Amino acid sequence: MMMKEKIKMIKQAADYILEKTGVQPEGGLILGTGLSSLTDKVEGGIVIPYKEIPGFPVSTAPSHRGQLMLGDFGNKKMLIMQGRFHYYEGYTMEQVTFPVRVMKELGVQFLIVTNAAGSLKENLRPGNIVLLEDHINFMGINPLIGQHDDYFGDRFPSLNEPYSQRLREIASQVAEKLKIDLARGVYLAVSGPSLESKSECRTFAQWGADLVGMSTVPEVIVGVQSRLELLGFSIVTNMSNLFHGESHQQKDIEKTARSSYEELSELLHKTIEEVRINIV
Repeated sequence: MMMKEKIKMIKQAADYILEKTGVQPEGGLILGTGLSSLTDKVEGGIVIPYKEIPGFPVSTAPSHRGQLMLGDFGNKKMLIMQGRFHYYEGYTMEQVTFPVRVMKELGVQFLIVTNAAGSLKENLRPGNIVLLEDHINFMGINPLIGQHDDYFGDRFPSLNEPYSQRLREIASQVAEKLKIDLARGVYLAVSGPSLESKSECRTFAQWGADLVGMSTVPEVIVGVQSRLELLGFSIVTNMSNLFHGESHQQKDIEKTARSSYEELSELLHKTIEEVRINIV
């Protein structure tokens, strides 16, 4: 897709969302596997199926509802994705990250990403919530490859701090007040959809990764380029094959993610309340 066409499509999607909702969002939230029910606590939510939004793909991953919601959550106007798009679904990186471009066009100032992940460390157990401090891109591709236009930001954005130190400090303080045991970790993204082998997991752990999954990193890279302030959380859904020899079942992963719904929902709500944004 040519740059002019891409920019035009982003603007069309943003205009459509604004026309449907009549509200300019302040923050964005991407919900991962098993977490779509977090929107149950959104007030005045307006729902738009992805298939109705110009340029949006359609979610095919299990438990991803495939719709956009705009409403009040944590005293902010939040644009919430109930399900994301994955590279393993056959979408291009441009499609996977398209919603982040649209969020930027709509004036979103900060973006929170969530995911379900496998643990590479024995102390990170199923059900634990992990605050992302950094990531490793092992997907074999970068969403910024290809033609560039300064409209999107820097050609070579720095990833020295992909996850905002300011937002991480806020989340940590909120977790402490709520008495939520919030772990910290480094997330490694693979392309999927096959789950990782034992040797791969051993290698990833040696590299310094604490968690492994199949998402998040592309959206974060584009978010950094778009100068959004980013915050990330993983829910540990399973121990990797470093610790056992059993096969993983998708239904079990989804069930574990849902089990942490209440804690993560409260943590997100209170963290968003504490985020101070620039009034445009």
